[in-house]
Amino acid sequence: MGRIGPRPLVEICITYTIQFLDKLSLNYASAYTLIPDLGLEGQRYSWTAAIFNFGYLFWALPANYLIQRLPVSKYTGTMILIWSILLCCHVAAKNYTGILVLRFFLGMFEASISPAIMNIVSMFYARNEQPLRMCIFLAFNGMATMVGALLGYGLGHVNDAKIASWQLIFLVIGLINFVWSWVFLWQRIVAIDRIAGNMIGVKTKQFQPRQATEAVLDIKVFCLALIGLGCGVINGGVSNFASALIKGFGFSGIYATLLQLPTGAFEFVLVPICGLAAGYFKNSRCIILALICLPPLGGLIGIRLTPLTHRWSLVGCTWLQFLIGAPVILSWNLLTTNIAGHTKRSTANGLWFCFYAGGNIAGANIFFAKEKPRYFSALTGLIVCYCGLAVISLFLMGYMKWENVRRDKKFGAGEDGEAITEGFMDMTDKGDKHFRYAM
Repeated sequence: MGRIGPRPLVEICITYTIQFLDKLSLNYASAYTLIPDLGLEGQRYSWTAAIFNFGYLFWALPANYLIQRLPVSKYTGTMILIWSILLCCHVAAKNYTGILVLRFFLGMFEASISPAIMNIVSMFYARNEQPLRMCIFLAFNGMATMVGALLGYGLGHVNDAKIASWQLIFLVIGLINFVWSWVFLWQRIVAIDRIAGNMIGVKTKQFQPRQATEAVLDIKVFCLALIGLGCGVINGGVSNFASALIKGFGFSGIYATLLQLPTGAFEFVLVPICGLAAGYFKNSRCIILALICLPPLGGLIGIRLTPLTHRWSLVGCTWLQFLIGAPVILSWNLLTTNIAGHTKRSTANGLWFCFYAGGNIAGANIFFAKEKPRYFSALTGLIVCYCGLAVISLFLMGYMKWENVRRDKKFGAGEDGEAITEGFMDMTDKGDKHFRYAM
C-alpha cells in the first residue's frame, strides 16, 4: 500500500476533538447553574456523570460488532449526527430524570467513535507508525479541553433570562458536532471502505467465534482491560469533577472553567511526546506507560497534603491529572499492535471499552459531596489506580518478552516488525508463528 497522506489523520483529529468536547460539556456546565436548576445536588450529579458510561457500556460490544460489519465512515458519521442532536436536546432538560435519559443515550451513541478510530488506524498504518498517530489524535483531547474552557468562559458572560449559560454550552457544542457530522458523512475519510474491501485480511465482515473466544481467554487482553478499568476510574473522576475541585480551592465558577485551559496544553504537548518516544525507542510502550503515571500520582499526593491556603499549588496538581490521555492511548496501541485477527481485535477492543466504561462509572461515584473540597476517598482511589496501571504494564511487558523468547526458541526468529501472515490471512497472534509482540 502506498504512502498515506495527512487527510485521514486530520479528519480523525477533528472528530476526536468534538467528541471529547461532548464529554467535557457536563463538567463545564456544572460550573454554572446546572446543578441547582435541575436538582442535581448531592450524589445526583455523580449519577448524572455516571449514567453516560452506563450507555457507553451497554453499546460497547455491539458497536465493535457493527464496525466490523458496516462501512466504518458511514457508520461513524451517523453516530456523530445522532449524538449531536441528543446534545442539543440537553437544553430542554427540566429535571434530574430528563438529564439522566439524555446522558444515557449520549453515552450509547458515543461508544462507537474510539473503537472505529482504532480500526481505521490499524488498517492504515504499520505497527511502528501507530504510536505517534494515535498519540497525535488523542492529544486533540487537549485541544478540546482548551476550546471547551474558552467556550465555557465566554458563554458564562452571557446574561439572558431566556437561556442559561449551561444550556448555551450544550447547544453550541451540539451544533458544532451537527455540522461536522455532515462533513464526515459526505466527504468521508479517504478510501477507508475501498482499502478495507481490497486489502485481503485487513478487514473481514465475517465474525469468527473462535477468535472471539481466544480474545476472552488471552492474558494480554485481560491485562489491557484492567488498564482500561484503571484509566476509566481516573478519567471518570477528573473529566467530571475538575470544576468542582478547582471551585473548592476558592475560585468562582467562571474562573474554575477558565483555569482548565492549561490542562489542554499539557495534554496537547505531552501526549505526542509519549508517542514519539514509543515509536523511536523499540519496545518501550509499557515502560513509558508506567513512567507517565508518576507525575499525576505526585499531583494527587499534592492535592491530599497541600494546605488549602496554597490554592495555586493545588490547581497545578489538578492540571497534572489530565495526563491520563497518555496511558489510554498507549494501552490502545498495545491492543492494536499485539492483537491480531480482525474478530479477535474487535472483541479485545470491545472488552477494553467495557472495562473503561465501568471504570468511568466507578470514578464518577467515588467523589462524595460530603467530602468537599478535597474528596479524600476519591484521591485514595485514584492513587491506587495509578499504582495499578504501572504494575500491570510492567507485568505485561515481562509476559510478552517471555512469550517472544519462547517463540524464538520454538520457531526461530520471527517477523518482529510486521506479522505478514496475519496481515493477509486474518490469523490471530497466537496462531501465527511469525508474530512477535511489541512491548
